[in-house]
Amino acid sequence: MKLNVIFVLLILFLGCKNNSFIEAVTVSERQILVNNSPYTIKGICYNPVQQGSVERSFEVLDKDLALMVEAGINTIRVYMPIEEVEVLDKIEKAGLKIVISFGYNQNGYYDILSGSYIDYVEKFKFHNAILFWELGNEYNYHAEWFENDIKNWYNALNNAADAIHLADKNHPVSTAHGDVNDIDLALSMSPNIDVWGLNVYRGDNPTSIFLEWETISGKPIYLSEAGADSYMTVANKGFKAGENQAAQAKANAKIIDATLNASNLVSGLFVFSFSDEWWKASNPNEQDKGGRAPMSTGVPYDGTPNEEYWGIVDINRNKKETFFVLKKKFK
Repeated sequence: MKLNVIFVLLILFLGCKNNSFIEAVTVSERQILVNNSPYTIKGICYNPVQQGSVERSFEVLDKDLALMVEAGINTIRVYMPIEEVEVLDKIEKAGLKIVISFGYNQNGYYDILSGSYIDYVEKFKFHNAILFWELGNEYNYHAEWFENDIKNWYNALNNAADAIHLADKNHPVSTAHGDVNDIDLALSMSPNIDVWGLNVYRGDNPTSIFLEWETISGKPIYLSEAGADSYMTVANKGFKAGENQAAQAKANAKIIDATLNASNLVSGLFVFSFSDEWWKASNPNEQDKGGRAPMSTGVPYDGTPNEEYWGIVDINRNKKETFFVLKKKFK
C-alpha cells in the first residue's frame, strides 16, 4: 500500500508543473504526436538580434510572440539553448512550443563536445514549451569541423541522442540535416535519431524531397528550414530586381502549400526566418545586400541568399507581405 502511494506521488511530482501534466511527445511511424494526437509544425526559425548588435536578445519577446500568434505559428526553432526560464514560460503561456537546438562546439555552452547539453536537458525536460531536442544544424556540409571526416559527427550525433534518451523519456531527438546529402551514411550511423529535420532550398517547391524520403526511411521528417528572402539580386520570373516582398510572399505560399499538402509524409516546416537579421553580412547598423552569385543556389527566385532579408517581419517588426501569407496558410 505504501509503495503504491509513493509511486503515485512520484508520478504527480514528475508529471506536474503549474498544476498541469507534462505533455507527452512521441513519434509513431511518420508522425510526431503530442498526447497521442498528430502534431503539424507551423513553425518559424527565431534568432532575435536587434539593430546594431550581433548578440541574441529577447527584449522585444512579448511583441514577437504576439506577432507569431497572429500569424498562426505554433512552434519556434532556435539555434542555441534558451537559458532564461522566463522566456520559456512566456512561450508556453502564448500557446507555442519550441525546438531547442544544441551545437557541437559552442565553447562549453550547453554543447555536445563538452557534454553540457545534458545539463540543459535535465534542467528543462519537464517544461511544457519543449517539443523536442535538435542536435546540430546541417553539419553534413562541414566535414572540416570534424577532422575532415563526417563520420566523426555522425558518431557524436548518435551518442548524444542516446544520452538524451537516457535522461529524458518524454521528448524525441532530432537533427537538422542539409537536404539529403550523405543521408544513407547519416541514417546508418545515427539510428538513435527519432525525427529528421531537413534544411531544404529547392526553389518554391520542396515536394521532390518528400517523395525521396519516402523511399529512404520510414522515420518522421520536418523541414527545419525552408523559405525565401525579400531581395532579388537580378530580375527573374517576372519579379523586379531590388527589395521585392512579392517574390518572397509568392515563394513562401507555394512552399507552405506543398508541405502542408504532404502531411502523410512530412510533419510540417519552419519558415526561415522571423525577422530580418542585419548582423549577418556586414555592418549590423545597416541592412546589407550580401548573398552569393545569382542563380547559384535553390533560393527562390534569383538563387541568391541575401542573408539580411529573410524575415517575415523587418528588424523593426513591420509586417512584410509574407507575414500575411503565413497568417492565411497557418490559420
